Amino acid sequence: MITPRFSCKQTDDSVVTSIYCPSVRAADVEISVDDTLLTVHINPYFLRLNFPHPVVEDDNSTAQYSPSTGYLTITLTKEVKGQYFPDLDLLAKLLAPRPFQPPRGPAIQVLASQSAPEDGIAEISRHADSLSLEDEFVQAAKDDWQLPQTIPSTESEFHTTTKRYYGFLDMYTGYFAHVAHTENEINELGNDVETCPVKERRTRRLAHEDAKWDEEHYMADYADDEYIQELIAWQDPDLTNTAEVIYTEVENMAMLRLPRKEHLMNMLQERNLYLALINLLFAHAYDKRTTLNDPTVESVWTICNLVAAFSALDPPPYIPVALSGATDFDFTDTELTSTLVASYRRSLAFPLYRSYLLAERCRKDVAAAFCKGKRLITRYLLAIKNMLDHHDVYYIYSKIWVEDFCVWVQAGASDAILKQMGDKLDRLIVPKSAIGWDLERLEETTRLAGDREGDSDDESSE
Repeated sequence: MITPRFSCKQTDDSVVTSIYCPSVRAADVEISVDDTLLTVHINPYFLRLNFPHPVVEDDNSTAQYSPSTGYLTITLTKEVKGQYFPDLDLLAKLLAPRPFQPPRGPAIQVLASQSAPEDGIAEISRHADSLSLEDEFVQAAKDDWQLPQTIPSTESEFHTTTKRYYGFLDMYTGYFAHVAHTENEINELGNDVETCPVKERRTRRLAHEDAKWDEEHYMADYADDEYIQELIAWQDPDLTNTAEVIYTEVENMAMLRLPRKEHLMNMLQERNLYLALINLLFAHAYDKRTTLNDPTVESVWTICNLVAAFSALDPPPYIPVALSGATDFDFTDTELTSTLVASYRRSLAFPLYRSYLLAERCRKDVAAAFCKGKRLITRYLLAIKNMLDHHDVYYIYSKIWVEDFCVWVQAGASDAILKQMGDKLDRLIVPKSAIGWDLERLEETTRLAGDREGDSDDESSE
């Protein structure tokens, strides 16, 4: 089945869905409405949308097909007139499966009680043994093809295999099985990337960053920073524009191609995703600022190198985190600083322009993006995904990280939490001492050398 292009809008009383399905017979359209769920089937198209609030079919509901334009327009009445339906422009959220809701109250009501004979109990036991998992799937098919999902236990660290998992929520493995035969320049774990333990990944990452750190490069950029100052002064139009984010047709098509997934996670995993989002947006901000919003052939390499979750499969958190409550999303300055330090270090060790002030400006960009919310962040993630998808090697990072982030940000991220993080990131101070490379000493040495050179020039002119 093909997921068609579609868009949704609303009035005070109804929700209007426009579906592009050219060259079909209107008489073959099958439309089903069940609470918040709208299902449309017309061969070869199939669309299932999950609205934030219930809709109903009544005398005011209509379905009209225009053969000239190829659009099927479905108007459904809101169950509560005047109720606002948020996020109708976030297509991945509308396409996400409806969350499983356990039945309320007892599933069985006892009307009478009497002792069952032994042969009756045996008969019931034999019947229960004959049931299979297939029966559950048959029932699930009747109930919208969804099964209740549970998060697998991760309490034990005992491993019976050398295989390791990585990527979004540690869901992936096997993507680097043939890394020895590919030109993956950003892989910092070598040929044993598939078997490298989590702690070893971080050790190797830090060692690689230390090895790539170049004091002379940093001092040269500090001494001659005229162009870097121009990059810092550049104004990002997405961040200065106060208008609402409206997705382009290309972005809508990209959202339609995202996988249909329901991400199950505990609170600690969700916190870690918010932190990992900082690293992703920092890399995007650095590339966008240093190319003045005109990506180059080096942009993919730059972004992948600046994200430790890509190059070393080492996402945050980078310090132990203790949760104090069931809804604890109050990130501390220490957590945010440790996350940013990883991005700062990599921005000072790998790309062309290596400046602490430039890293600080990128932090401000990330803070502004968080404050603007998930719509702008989704646009940035789609831009990263587009660049990765068109690379012969680095497309795997789109598969194991960015695709899922695109889905989760739309369907699961909270604008309130993003805004809270953005405010904290904007006020945060990342000390140079936290980077670990004695930046203050190098800057002081560079300034003294410049002063001596200036004095020498003055003496020679006399």
